[in-house]
Amino acid sequence: MTAAYPEHPSRTPRPAVAGSVTYLLLNLPAGIAGFVLLVTLGSVGVSTVIVWVGVPVLMLAILLARAFAEVERARIRALLGTYIPRPYRPLPDGGHKVRWKARLSDSSTWRDSCYLLLLFPIGIVEFVLVVTLWAVSFGLLALPVYYRYLPEGAYFFPSYDLRWITVDSVPTALPWAALGVLLLVATVAFTRGLATTHARIARLLLGPSPGRMVDVETDVDQRQPHPVAE
Repeated sequence: MTAAYPEHPSRTPRPAVAGSVTYLLLNLPAGIAGFVLLVTLGSVGVSTVIVWVGVPVLMLAILLARAFAEVERARIRALLGTYIPRPYRPLPDGGHKVRWKARLSDSSTWRDSCYLLLLFPIGIVEFVLVVTLWAVSFGLLALPVYYRYLPEGAYFFPSYDLRWITVDSVPTALPWAALGVLLLVATVAFTRGLATTHARIARLLLGPSPGRMVDVETDVDQRQPHPVAE
């Protein structure tokens, strides 16, 4: 039986197309949920902290932000193939006060919250880009099939009222289909590159700090099997 070893944490493999599209599209609902959760709990906690009610609310916000970050690390590894180690320092022995002091002094706690807030605007941009590029690519590629089902049995560019170019036959639709093929190839490369860039950003915010990353990489290297000379 072969043991499974984690990927090297400093590497960002090129993700698959399906995983990239799925991940980038899911970033919008995930970003909305995380943003609403953190802003709502943060606002309630800060506004009521003077009467101590806000303290447990802020504690809950921190714990949920960490849980969200754990889900993100798992989602990135499952869909993009990028392994991001857990960045948190071990909690010391002692009571709740000592442990919470350690959590608050850990920079990873605040980087989790930063990622949670940034995922919303980043998710909007990624969702719009992915949906637009893939829709236009497939729309042009399939134009020779569906143009006849459009009003007046033709496709008018740039609009129905402004008819600079009319596509009303298969020969006139084929150049647009060829353009769709080229755009689809570019869209595939762009989607994978966008997903890779997001994985690198996530590793900076959700992964260990540079100092701890060295320790993690050393640990992974030591756990990797080494060939034995015969």
